[in-house]
Amino acid sequence: MVGTVLALRLRAGLYAFRESLFLLPALIVVAGAVAAEAAWALDRAAPELLPVSLRMSTNAAIWLLSVVAGATITTAGVVFSLTVVSLQLASSQFSPRVMRSFVRDRLSQAVVGLLVATFVYCVLVLRHLNGEPAEPAPGLSLALAVVLTVATVLLIIAHLDHLARRLQVGEVVRSIAGEGRDVVDAVLARGAAEEPLRGRVELPGGGCRVVRAPHDGWVTQAGSADILAAVPPGTVVRLETRTGAYIHEGEALATLWPVPDRPGPVDRRLGAVVRVSATRTMQEDVDFAVRQLVDIGLRALSSAVNDPTTAVESVLRLGSLLRRLIACDLPPEAVGGPAGRVLLRPWELSHEEYLGHAFDQLRHAAPAQPQVAAALLRTLRMLAVHAEDVGRPGLVAPLRRQAALLLEAAEAEPALHPADWRWLRAVADAATDPADHGPRLVDGAVPAE
Repeated sequence: MVGTVLALRLRAGLYAFRESLFLLPALIVVAGAVAAEAAWALDRAAPELLPVSLRMSTNAAIWLLSVVAGATITTAGVVFSLTVVSLQLASSQFSPRVMRSFVRDRLSQAVVGLLVATFVYCVLVLRHLNGEPAEPAPGLSLALAVVLTVATVLLIIAHLDHLARRLQVGEVVRSIAGEGRDVVDAVLARGAAEEPLRGRVELPGGGCRVVRAPHDGWVTQAGSADILAAVPPGTVVRLETRTGAYIHEGEALATLWPVPDRPGPVDRRLGAVVRVSATRTMQEDVDFAVRQLVDIGLRALSSAVNDPTTAVESVLRLGSLLRRLIACDLPPEAVGGPAGRVLLRPWELSHEEYLGHAFDQLRHAAPAQPQVAAALLRTLRMLAVHAEDVGRPGLVAPLRRQAALLLEAAEAEPALHPADWRWLRAVADAATDPADHGPRLVDGAVPAE
């Protein structure tokens, strides 16, 4: 059990490392400091054996290192400012929840780290120079300083190009949808390794034990294997929450049948494997990817932004993500484990609930924008066809219901012209409509006046 908790904490730590704007740059800075001391030690030990070195006087070396140190720390301030501005733009233009995709960008972290590492390297090498003109400067240390400077300049240029592309809305929604598909694949891979139980699960007698949440936060990890390993043999544990849900301190986290002989250690183990974090993450939370895409669409449809094209792109990316999700079997509600252990997850989201989370709010906001409403109708129709193709006919009715509700709202929208509503009706009823056709080109027919 100790190994399970450590593995869980390691996964959470690696994810936090990825989403930190401090940890990777700090490691690069430490590497710069180590490189400075190592290069100076090699210069002192065997300068004639070094394959690469830079020959100059000590005074020139002091001047070079001083210039590089001053330039890099000044440029670091500029890069910091650009990073903060990009975060502000992403938060105000798209959604505060998409800031995490900018913070976790590896290139941005590497640029910040290399700038400060170059500054630290130059400062540490400077302290070894005594300023005697007759004494030769350390060749390897100077050569490495020049290499770091050139690499930093090239990386800054790459960072500016990367940042300009990252701020494009198409790249933002593409990266969120791509990460969402990766999470879907990871969750489904873990689900494929589970042992689903069919039929009714009988609860053991002798009362039950309710495990309470240790603190407020978002449930970010709740692996079935970890939960089953945390309870005694023969235990039925029902998870009273789900990944992606917010839980309050003292709220029911899980219920166990029967009551364990030593409930205290079991409570602590369950509190460790069902991880509750201060912020919501996408480690195992497919719904968070849906939430971010919906938020971008809603922000684009707000009166403050008024960008229907961005909303259309969010809808299209939602369709891509849901197309993958519809085709897959979600993790089972009841899972069997070794030694008679059983895990029940009654609050896991179903396909229908994912569809509701994806389209309900956008459907409420879209009727006043015909292009966005048309994109929603096309996406819903595409998903209905796809559901039939992959053998999930039960999802066709919820998708058609979403389309019908959208058409009803559009018909009742006072700002929508009757011709636009007839066009939306034609789009919803079209057998094939793969492109963004105008009102007179749906199925090759002109909507009746």
